[in-house]
Amino acid sequence: MMKDDNSRLVYSTDSGRIDEPEAVVARPKGDGIVRIQRQTSGRKGKGVCLITGIDADDAELAKLAAELKKKCGCGGALKDGVIEIQGDKRDLIKALLEAKGMKVKLAGG
Repeated sequence: MMKDDNSRLVYSTDSGRIDEPEAVVARPKGDGIVRIQRQTSGRKGKGVCLITGIDADDAELAKLAAELKKKCGCGGALKDGVIEIQGDKRDLIKALLEAKGMKVKLAGG
């Protein structure tokens, strides 16, 4: 005898593939301070600056990342709400973000 309320049901011959609603991952709310961290681990010695703590949606973060990449003259990416800018440009990034009225701290080494 089969159980009707099977929560792990993937496919049913009655209705085909079962699509479960995807849970939206909520990012933890920051303390209002944008942190700029330099990281080289796992990047074959190439340094990147990680910018965290910006409370904005993905569209605004992508626009900000594009603007920072253009002003710094280098590449970068947006991954899971963290902006990555290639190279050690922490001082320039700090000046650009402070000009936008954000509270910025240099974190890490």
